[in-house]
Amino acid sequence: MPGGFCSLLLADFGADVVKVEDTGMGDYVRWAPPYYGSDAEQALGTRSALYLALNRGKRSIRLDLKSDRGREALLRLAPRYDVVLESFRPGVLERLGCGYEALREVNPRIVYCAITGYGQTGPNTGRAGHDMNYLGLNGLLGLTGEPDGRPIQSAGQIADLGGGALMAAFGVMAALRERERSGEGQVVDVSMTDGSLAWLAMVAAQYLCDGRVPKRGEGQLAGGLLCYYPYEAADGWVTCGALEPKFWRAFCKGVGRPELIDAQFEPPGSDSWRQVAEIFRGRTRADWLAFNDEHDAMIEPVLDLDEALDSELVRERRMVVELEQPRLGTVRQLGVPVKLSRTPGAAVRPAPALGEHTDEVLRQGGFGDDEIADLIESGAAAGPNEASEQETFLA
Repeated sequence: MPGGFCSLLLADFGADVVKVEDTGMGDYVRWAPPYYGSDAEQALGTRSALYLALNRGKRSIRLDLKSDRGREALLRLAPRYDVVLESFRPGVLERLGCGYEALREVNPRIVYCAITGYGQTGPNTGRAGHDMNYLGLNGLLGLTGEPDGRPIQSAGQIADLGGGALMAAFGVMAALRERERSGEGQVVDVSMTDGSLAWLAMVAAQYLCDGRVPKRGEGQLAGGLLCYYPYEAADGWVTCGALEPKFWRAFCKGVGRPELIDAQFEPPGSDSWRQVAEIFRGRTRADWLAFNDEHDAMIEPVLDLDEALDSELVRERRMVVELEQPRLGTVRQLGVPVKLSRTPGAAVRPAPALGEHTDEVLRQGGFGDDEIADLIESGAAAGPNEASEQETFLA
C-alpha cells in the first residue's frame, strides 16, 4: 500500500509510472483478501477494488529480477527513468544486483526512494511489520483511545499512508527539485515509523520541552477536553470541535446553557461533561447539523462511509470518480485529493492487467522485437497472461 499509494499520487499528476511485477502472480494486492469481512460474495468486488484503486494510471511489466537477464533488463531500462520506488526490506535489491549503487552506475541522476517500516539504518532494519506495529513503537497508538482503555486502531492506515506514502511522495519531489541544481540523484530513505512519529509534532514538542508524559485519552486534542469531543446524539454520533472560546460560547448560548461557558476546558467525566453529553443526546444528527448551520459552533455529524461518500461535500469536491475498467465496466474510486488550479490531476486511465505493457515498455527502452521475444521465451520477462488475470479477478 505505501508504494502503491505514493506512485498513485504521482500518476494522477502525470508521471509515467511503470509497475515492475514478477513473472508469477504479480503485485500481492491483485489477490489480497478483502479489506473487511470474509463473505465470499464480496470477495470479487473487494479484491478487484483494492488493486484497481491503487494502480490506475500505471503501466505493468513483468521481470524476473532473480535471473541475470531480468536484472540486466531492469538496469537497461533505468536510464530512461527519473525515480525508482521500492518497498522491500533493506538490502533485498542490493542482493539481487539492482540496488541504488547499481542503478546509479547506469543513471547518476536516478532518485532512489525506499519505503520501509524502520528505515535503512537502526536496530530494526531487518524486522517485518505492519501499520499497527509501527504506530505501537512510535507512541501514536499508545495515545489513541479512552483513558485506561485499550489502544484504538484507526480505520485509516496512518503509518502506511501518512508516514510512508505521503512522506515518500514529498521526498521524491524534494529530491527531484534538488537534482535540478546539482544534476545528481540520491537515496530517499522513508521509514513509516519515522513518518508517522512526525504526526505527533504537537504532542512530542510539549513532552520534549517539559518532560511530562501524556496519557492515553488525556491530550487536549485526543479526548481530554469536553469542548473537543465526540458525543452521542439521539440517532448516532456527532463531533463537537468548539476548541476556540467563540465557538464554545456559540454552542452554550445556542442550547440555552450559558452557565456552561466557563466549563469549556474541563475533562470528560466531570459533572459539566455529563450535562453536555445529556444535551447532545436530546437531538438527532440532523438537528445538530441544522443547529450548526444557525450558530456556527463546529458541530458536525459522524457519518458512516456510505453517507460520507454520497454526501454533497464529497460530490462537489469530486472525491468519487468513475473509470471504465476492462472486464469490469464502470468502477467507482476515490478522486484526486490535491487540487491544482492550472494543472489539475486526474484519474484518466484504468489499472493495468498483469504484464500488459511489457512489450511496450521494453520497446521504448530500446529493446528490439527479437530481444523481447528472447526475454519472454527465457522466462526473464513475461507479458499478459489471460489465465493469471482470470485467476486474479475471479478467484
